[in-house]
Amino acid sequence: MPRRIIEVDGAQWQVAVSGRSTQYNKDEFGLVFTRGTGPDREQRAVRYSPLGAKSRELSLASLSDRELADLLAVSQPAWTAPEL
Repeated sequence: MPRRIIEVDGAQWQVAVSGRSTQYNKDEFGLVFTRGTGPDREQRAVRYSPLGAKSRELSLASLSDRELADLLAVSQPAWTAPEL
């Protein structure tokens, strides 16, 4: 799966499509934000509805770094997300 890397508040986050499908199949996608590695790794998840491309990979590629940072701001911790 394609990944993007963004920087938010001095920290680098990897962004990838979650791969989990819902009944909204192409109308809603999940993204997973990952920072760090090993036991110090932090993961967060968010769902969003793409305005343009309905392909997961194209949708991720079309989001700006600012839009991804905004999605990270409203994401939920890994332990509360069914994607993770």
